[in-house]
Amino acid sequence: MTSPDTRFSSLALSPATLANLERLEYREMTPIQAATLPAALLGQDLIAQAKTGSGKTAAFGLALLAQLNPRRFAVQALVLCPTRELADQMATQLRLLARAEENIKVVTLVGGVPLRGQASTLEHGAHVVVGTPGRVLDHLQRGSLQLDAVRTLVLDEADRMLDMGFFEDIASVVRLCPADRQTLLFSATYPEGVERLATQFMRQPRMVKVEAQHSATRIEQRWYGVTESQRVAAVGRLLDHFRPQSTLAFCNTKARCREVVEALRSRGIHALALHGDLEQRDRDQVLVRFANRSCSVLVATDVAARGLDIASLAAVINVEVSPDPEVHIHRIGRTGRAGESGLALSLASLDEMGAVGLVEQLQGRPSEWHPLAELTPAGGPPLAPPMATLHIQGGRKEKIRPGDVLGALTKDLGFTREQVGKIDVNEFSTYVAMDRRVAADAARRLAAGRIKGRGVKVRVLDD
Repeated sequence: MTSPDTRFSSLALSPATLANLERLEYREMTPIQAATLPAALLGQDLIAQAKTGSGKTAAFGLALLAQLNPRRFAVQALVLCPTRELADQMATQLRLLARAEENIKVVTLVGGVPLRGQASTLEHGAHVVVGTPGRVLDHLQRGSLQLDAVRTLVLDEADRMLDMGFFEDIASVVRLCPADRQTLLFSATYPEGVERLATQFMRQPRMVKVEAQHSATRIEQRWYGVTESQRVAAVGRLLDHFRPQSTLAFCNTKARCREVVEALRSRGIHALALHGDLEQRDRDQVLVRFANRSCSVLVATDVAARGLDIASLAAVINVEVSPDPEVHIHRIGRTGRAGESGLALSLASLDEMGAVGLVEQLQGRPSEWHPLAELTPAGGPPLAPPMATLHIQGGRKEKIRPGDVLGALTKDLGFTREQVGKIDVNEFSTYVAMDRRVAADAARRLAAGRIKGRGVKVRVLDD
């Protein structure tokens, strides 16, 4: 049996799209892309079982963009996903994929943001809407969103949306989409509720299942036995011993997240927490700072971290073992991506040995145990991230673009391109990663200067 062609050029994509994929360094299709794109581009309904990080955003993104008519200012594609963070990430990736076409407008509709501002954005038209079911339904009920032009509907992480109690909201939204649309459903698992969605709302869907691509050879897994009183301090010991550049530490509860962050900060380690109690603005800032290398350790609950896709994550620490072995596999699969090696470090007490056994069963091999005593400080100063984040008051609403900020810092103020990192422009704020050594100076001088001819307020985000 011949293996499928994994070149994007083998697909029915426009030359402009192929050139854009080349610029984005999308060299070959991932297994989920190779398995779904040929059928999706033909307009078929699909049910795809795939994990986060498998490349599914490009799989459905390229399919829905191929169906768009850029000259028609109406919502032609709708993507529903479980969380605000995932919706924001999806929208960002779709905008990158849409650069092949002029003026494709992608709008995000999520909770935690005023409805009025979103409604006013929709008044100016949009081609693609990415949102959470509850907020999309709010706009439909208020009449600020119409779906009669939708050609592609994507249900992403359908199992998680159902876990969160969104079945009725999803059903209400789907009933307002045209019957002749294409529906693409992505789900890590295929429980009864997902099957019910598929049966009710899809037309002869094709089933595709792609196994998780987390190769054991790329991820070094180590387990450490701890008592409850040793657990939190052991996280600091792991970081002092291995000194990973970027670490995602998972806890089972919000309270444990706060406890770990406090302990790490007391050791001088730059750590931030991500959990359900944070306000939307604070969540945005935490995610930006971790992604742009201004924070060494992100301590998160599973729900808060769902859909996070951070490139080059050096290590994952399981502060506590998840009672669900699939969640454990999903956690450690955040490291060791794109051919890089990764480190998965797990702490387990005697009470958690049942959960450890379930992980071993799922992985089909025994765990590799190490004593806490072998963890010795590697020496040197506390783990510090290379960058710090500048927060600029003003974003897309003020027509600020990344190039404007880069120009102000390099051409006007004389900072080098190497001293400036990732620039994220949100609706009302802009975040700039700067070399930590010059960040305070950059903030002071930028606040005294101008961006696009206007003065701006700038501060360094640091705890």
